[in-house]
Amino acid sequence: MKKSCKLIFTSVLLTYFAHLSLCVIAQQKKLNDKPNIIVIVSDDAGYADFGCYGGKQISTPNIDAIAKSGTLFTNAYVTASVCAPSRAGLLTGRYPQRFGFEFNISAKPADGYQISDIGMDPKEFTIGNEMHANGYKTIAIGKWHQGDHERHFPLNRGFDEFYGFISGHRDFFSFKKQPNAVHSLYHNHNIIAEEKITYLTDMFTDKATSFINENKKNPFFIYLAYNAVHVPMQAKKELVNKYAHIRDSGRRTYAAMMTSLDDGVGTIMKTIKENNMDENTLVIFINDNGATAANSSSNGYLRGMKGSNWEGGIRVAFLMKWTGKIAANKTYSQPVSSLDILPTAIAAASRKQKGTNKLDGVNLLPYLNPVNKKLPHEALFWRSGLTAAVRAGKWKLIRVSTRPTLLFDLENDVSETKDLANKYPEKVKELMTKLTDWEKGIDKPHWYSPRD
Repeated sequence: MKKSCKLIFTSVLLTYFAHLSLCVIAQQKKLNDKPNIIVIVSDDAGYADFGCYGGKQISTPNIDAIAKSGTLFTNAYVTASVCAPSRAGLLTGRYPQRFGFEFNISAKPADGYQISDIGMDPKEFTIGNEMHANGYKTIAIGKWHQGDHERHFPLNRGFDEFYGFISGHRDFFSFKKQPNAVHSLYHNHNIIAEEKITYLTDMFTDKATSFINENKKNPFFIYLAYNAVHVPMQAKKELVNKYAHIRDSGRRTYAAMMTSLDDGVGTIMKTIKENNMDENTLVIFINDNGATAANSSSNGYLRGMKGSNWEGGIRVAFLMKWTGKIAANKTYSQPVSSLDILPTAIAAASRKQKGTNKLDGVNLLPYLNPVNKKLPHEALFWRSGLTAAVRAGKWKLIRVSTRPTLLFDLENDVSETKDLANKYPEKVKELMTKLTDWEKGIDKPHWYSPRD
């Protein structure tokens, strides 16, 4: 009788553990169904300064490796040619002009608004909100630049953790004395003492890698917004020496800062592989706007720079990698936008949008199938004060209120050297109609930039 009871107990115990194992496997499979997602943003880098976009002077092997193992977009755009509204478009998947975010953060509220309104509208659902609502552990690292008040703080915008600064810039090394709140480095709501700051690019990389290591069993979303290579021009001495052959001192420092950025990307990619996450991690790399003369960067053959609606202001480096899901070493030439990052992340997680605002971006994954010949966007739009632009297919129109309208064929004139407005008046009319129709769906600016 005792032997029989023992056998029954053993059988029940084995059945229990077998069931428990199946539950663990099922739970692990559920986690694996949600890929980790990392969005890396560089700041003010030149279009022609990445090796994968033709750059020769500065080595960017780790960023280039994302292109080699994924897709490089040759006609990728951001929603604005300056930092803050560009980021607002990426974070919401919506044109920032829809919610009055037309200019960089300033202290000049428009009529009917106050200082605390200057920043991303709290009614907007961010990519952090979307990922958090879908069971992801979320973190924002680096430059925030979406408003200086508590209502705009990353921890109130869908992120479980924040490690960075809330203004548009700060020193890469430590300040001699503690700076004001917007320029301080935060870990969540705690200000990090300046004496603990080494080199910001490295610190942001270290935080991203530790977050990966801490969340091996959780699906995670990382928004890593480096402030490299934005001014102030500050680089590690040993890397500046590496580029001693570059005669221009500004360009030499810029090259060293780019190397720190690329090294950081390499460290993150290495951490993913070491944790066997490569096939379960979607990595997106994008630059926030075009090059600027202030940091000695270069847009190469693209006309214009940061702050303009020329291609050099709004066309950016954009790479996407997901081993086993996105084909390696491919290019995609149809116009796409930073608006597409949020819906692509939602689709990658096989989840539905939680926010109720209509998105302007699209899920890019189906378009990366070579069989799909459809266009992701019929048209893309920009507006900043006196200037506005629209691109539809190969055509781009630039409207400046104080000058004649311009029309360019980007397929045959990517450098925008030949104005074809007089030759194709019907095309001008068509694109102008698209632009004015789009403007009917956007809001007036909630604040103005210092120069407007």
